[in-house]
Amino acid sequence: MSGQKHAIGIDIGGTGIKGALVDLDSGELVSDRVKLPTPEGGKPDDIVETTKKIVDQLAAEEPDAPVGVCFPAIVSHGVTLSAANVSKKWIDLRAEDLFEKGLGRDIHFVNDADAAGYAETRFGAAKDRDGLVIMTTLGTGIGSALIYDGVLIPNAELGHLEIDGHDAESRAAYSAKEREDMSWEKWAKRLQKYYSTLEFLFTPDLFIVGGGVSKNYQEFLPLLDLKTEIVPAVHRNNAGILGAAALATKG
Repeated sequence: MSGQKHAIGIDIGGTGIKGALVDLDSGELVSDRVKLPTPEGGKPDDIVETTKKIVDQLAAEEPDAPVGVCFPAIVSHGVTLSAANVSKKWIDLRAEDLFEKGLGRDIHFVNDADAAGYAETRFGAAKDRDGLVIMTTLGTGIGSALIYDGVLIPNAELGHLEIDGHDAESRAAYSAKEREDMSWEKWAKRLQKYYSTLEFLFTPDLFIVGGGVSKNYQEFLPLLDLKTEIVPAVHRNNAGILGAAALATKG
């Protein structure tokens, strides 16, 4: 598998499912990005069927390309233990098996924040960085990934740390900024508390901030006072696709 030059990455989200063929050396997309809406209700069989359409289209170009799929849930040994913005039927589901059966091929199945973190390690802000990197995606919630010396440590759910009696993401996610109509300055105070807590608990070497809001990083990252370097993610929209593809060659 390691001699593989291209892989298919699929990123399943609450509103859209997107995929592309990825060059594993450069992290460039070597096909058009294919995107279909996530089926209403987000039920397992419907999502697998939509995913199959995308994989079949991409595999027409390279039938032997390995496939990686990232998904918005806690994933342990191919089982989805939670469900964010999709049907509750995913909880405790043997999702990897379901996808493999539906797609008729082996896949590598991973959490979406882990995939994004891995993409930054292979092709982005954490490339060639040693030590502990913490990637956080600020969106509806806070997704997180831990990478140590280039190795992904899966299933970190650091958005759910309890800070001052609250689930951290309920106060510091980008959705909280929008919901409460906070200024960048006010939101940055919430982020300050969040990242200071992570800093205290983990002493990381680098923070990477992803999610759609990271394109406005100059509005809020300079307001944070941390010992740790904090940088915006390089790959925002395609991070899930790139990470899923890069992880596809891992089994």
